Amino acid sequence: MPAVSKGDGMRGLAVFISDIRNCKSKEAEIKRINKELANIRSKFKGDKALDGYSKKKYVCKLLFIFLLGHDIDFGHMEAVNLLSSNKYTEKQIGYLFISVLVNSNSDLIRLINTGIKNDLASCNPTFMNLALHCIANVGSREMAEAFASEIPRILVAGDTMDSVKQSAALCLLRLNRTSPDLVPMGEWTARVVHLLNDQHLGVVTAATSLITTLAQKSPDDFKTSISLAVARLSRIVTSASIDLQDYTYYFVAAPWLSVKLLRLLQCYPPPEDAALRSRLTECLETILNKAQEPPKSKKVQHSNAKNAVLFEAISLIIHHDSEPTLLVRACNQLGQFLQHRETNLRYLALESMCTLASSEFSHETVKTHIETVINALKTERDVSVRQRAVDLLYAMCDRSNAKQIVAEMLSYLETADYSIREEIVLKVAILAEKYAVDYTWYVDTILNLIRIAGDYVSEEVWYRVIQIVINRDDVQGYAAKTVFEALQAPACHENLVKVGGYILGEFGNLIAGDSRSSPLVQFNLLHSKFHLCSVPTRALLLSAYIKFINLFPEVKTTIQDVLRSDSQLRNADVELQQRAVEYLRLSCIASTDILATVLEEMPPFPERESSILAKLKRKKGPGNLPDIDDSRRNVNGNTEHSESTEETKKGSTEPFTDLLNVNSTPPAGASLLVDVFSESSTSPASIEVSEEHFPRFVCKNNGVIYENQLLQIGLKSEYRQNLGRMYIFYGNKTSTQFLSFSTSVTSHDPLKTHLSVHAKPVDPIVEGGAQVQQILNIECVSDFTDAPVLNIQFRYGGTLQNIAVKLPVMLNKFFQPTEMTSQDFFQRWKQLGAPQQEVQKIFKAKHSMDTDVTKAKILGFGVALLDGVDPNPANFVGAGVIHTKNTQVGCLLRLEPNTQAQMYRLTLRTSRDSVSQRLCDLLSEQF
Repeated sequence: MPAVSKGDGMRGLAVFISDIRNCKSKEAEIKRINKELANIRSKFKGDKALDGYSKKKYVCKLLFIFLLGHDIDFGHMEAVNLLSSNKYTEKQIGYLFISVLVNSNSDLIRLINTGIKNDLASCNPTFMNLALHCIANVGSREMAEAFASEIPRILVAGDTMDSVKQSAALCLLRLNRTSPDLVPMGEWTARVVHLLNDQHLGVVTAATSLITTLAQKSPDDFKTSISLAVARLSRIVTSASIDLQDYTYYFVAAPWLSVKLLRLLQCYPPPEDAALRSRLTECLETILNKAQEPPKSKKVQHSNAKNAVLFEAISLIIHHDSEPTLLVRACNQLGQFLQHRETNLRYLALESMCTLASSEFSHETVKTHIETVINALKTERDVSVRQRAVDLLYAMCDRSNAKQIVAEMLSYLETADYSIREEIVLKVAILAEKYAVDYTWYVDTILNLIRIAGDYVSEEVWYRVIQIVINRDDVQGYAAKTVFEALQAPACHENLVKVGGYILGEFGNLIAGDSRSSPLVQFNLLHSKFHLCSVPTRALLLSAYIKFINLFPEVKTTIQDVLRSDSQLRNADVELQQRAVEYLRLSCIASTDILATVLEEMPPFPERESSILAKLKRKKGPGNLPDIDDSRRNVNGNTEHSESTEETKKGSTEPFTDLLNVNSTPPAGASLLVDVFSESSTSPASIEVSEEHFPRFVCKNNGVIYENQLLQIGLKSEYRQNLGRMYIFYGNKTSTQFLSFSTSVTSHDPLKTHLSVHAKPVDPIVEGGAQVQQILNIECVSDFTDAPVLNIQFRYGGTLQNIAVKLPVMLNKFFQPTEMTSQDFFQRWKQLGAPQQEVQKIFKAKHSMDTDVTKAKILGFGVALLDGVDPNPANFVGAGVIHTKNTQVGCLLRLEPNTQAQMYRLTLRTSRDSVSQRLCDLLSEQF
């Protein structure tokens, strides 16, 4: 950069800033600013032409006023004029103003682009750098269209200076992130890889960032970068700090470049070439060796730089998962950090070891640090570090240490932070079942779990206990005895009462021979908890009572008296009242044989995927959940089994599957049992999906999507490129609570792969007259035609309500409007002239043919309305780009109204025939 001479200082700007700082109040500051704005405006509008210095000074003042938080609505043209100056300081201020204040949709963009083109063609490195920085800072689609093909040429040109190459690489990286569809992949991609060999390390650093991003999108095009990256990394790692003086940071040679090269190598599997693989292994070993050397400086910057390279090297070792020696060495190195005084290092070590625990090469080495991890769980002050310790214990667990780890987790659970208790409960439940050799230990563990953290034990956990006990004859008697003893405590959590009621209702006869647990004692024990429980638990206990009548005829009279009492027959809750009446009549009129048939033991549950594991995956996200299977999965995705693993799997009779799903259809012959003993639920497939208001949302994002006499559902949506967020508002129109309120979003199989919808949890209770909110995060992976369905389930007055509503998530929601000139539009229109790319539909108008309404609907559809493009002013022309995760699809539309015939002709052209058809179907229904 050229030096700024002393004469370039702007005294007027300095005085103005001083005046602002000396203002005693906000009012005084605004008054001074308004005075200055009036002065600048008069200067710009005056007859006397301003010189470059004056323009620069006034533009600087406007920029300073904007940074103070005030709106600036003039001066943009003067800033653009500064771009044509040959003085560095004036050009710099012009570019600075444009980068900060000019909107990407501004009318001045063309003038700005002209100035930038002139500077890029000037061969003046200073001016070229300013222009490239401006493009990167603004990063608009218009700039990407104008310069996306020019910047790669500058980047790979042989006569381009190093500083300009750096700026060009970073500018191209920015454009690739903002408008990836506009960055062409041509011959320059092969040449840019060779920048890794450039002598200037600044160019190499910038090029590595660019290549890493491009390699993630098109890995095959940049495979040649592997050998160059390894060679450059080898030279850096083996060099002394004095060899790279300009890029040595506190005795660490080029740490930023080393980290970027290691990240680039993580885009690919291990090199196939033996020599290259050996050289990379040597580099990684050298980095691990340097970590063991005494520090060359006591300053924190030295250790930060050194550890940054080390952790990235360990990430690469974990990613490759192919060198047992390196994996074990990495694990031992991380083990040293577990007791480091720096909290961040302990956190990173625990996080990396979680991944190492899933590799068969390093799993045993990770287990050697179990005592250190348990100690961290007990002594760490930072909750995030404790959470990583829990994750690591979960990941390192196997049959040899399951009891120790589960015991430690249960011990920690009593004092654990509330934010992570539910997650720990789920992990304990999964580990206890997964590695339960003795199922009596499993029952004891889960009951202990309910006792310690009952409020955080979800329904999935206690459902699972019931499944295990019902499906395993050898544990039923022990379970009945254990829950009976647990219920004798003065204060029991409600979840324990649920488990006790269910198990004693099924298997209480197995312990009835002991006088201490006789049928009457069992009944009195359960009934003593009845008045303390919620309605769903009371309903379950009533079902247990009717089971007792079948198991123990001697307590029939006592139970009938309870069912006959006013508190049951006249209960305010409809569900409880109905159960009491029906159970009482059943016990009075049914013969012993009929009772035995209706109330026989529950049959074994069918096998399904674990609902507990599914819930933990939803909570943590699939990518964040350590693999606890005996077959350790490596990072590259292949599963590697040991012989012992295979034997274990062959000999196992208890697969890790979910045996209970309360919303599923019960097995044949068990319908009566399910109806008597559990809450009835309607299969979602049998519910009629409401689509009444669905078409209204094609051209709008807000409104009411569903309403009946109980519930109103409102939507508010926002979309940006391929991502969307939908706020759903559930309004209770009654004065009564909605209980067990739950929602789920379902998609048919084809739609699941094209559209990802993640729903955040919603409050289980909706008070009368209240409203609760739920957020859905939506990602469009590729083009789709169907729409997801929102399922709502809740209890109102004891009756289960099921509602299904089609969510208005359509393909057009992912439009990005595109402005085009008439020439560009028709040029693009001709390019999309293939028969399969065009869809045309002629249809009768369903509504009045109002021009303003039609414009509003086309804009609401998501495209940009292009005025003055069509020769017929009565026609409507629009353009936009559908953004998906996999690709972007350009779209042009033309709507031709015929007011005399009350007809429309709609023509759509896109690069994908399925997109054209879907958009045509959606839009034609709106007119």
